[in-house]
Amino acid sequence: MGHLEISAFMSLLIPIACGCILPIFAIWMGIRKEINESKNRTQVLLSAIEKNPDVDIEELMAKISPKKKLLKEKLLNKLLAGCITSFLGIGLLGYTTYAGYVGGSNSDDIKGLCLAGIILLGVGIALFINYYVGKKMLAKEMEAEEAQAASRNVKI
Repeated sequence: MGHLEISAFMSLLIPIACGCILPIFAIWMGIRKEINESKNRTQVLLSAIEKNPDVDIEELMAKISPKKKLLKEKLLNKLLAGCITSFLGIGLLGYTTYAGYVGGSNSDDIKGLCLAGIILLGVGIALFINYYVGKKMLAKEMEAEEAQAASRNVKI
């Protein structure tokens, strides 16, 4: 194989790996983590039942099960993701503006980075909108959830 053939092959292989293999691997790792956590909770529950058959199973399951995120936490995660993607988009747009001004860079690369910056900025703005609309629409639910969490903490 010549140098150009290897270069063309690698330029084809990298997007396939990033676009197909990496997401599949990430999903597989997430599912594997959930399965392992479920197995661990099951083992803890079975060992507790073996040691003490009179144990309250529902109470034990409530203690060892993962805590659900509150609506406020979910919204704050959207705000954080919006900030990160927006700043990445702004940074890429700033870099492409600078690289275009200074010159010497490949114009196709600059166009690609500019497009990526616009996409990241758009996703960040969409997450900001989602945060503010969700905050407005779910205000009553968040108050009720916080009151319920506060009453649970008082009981304990």
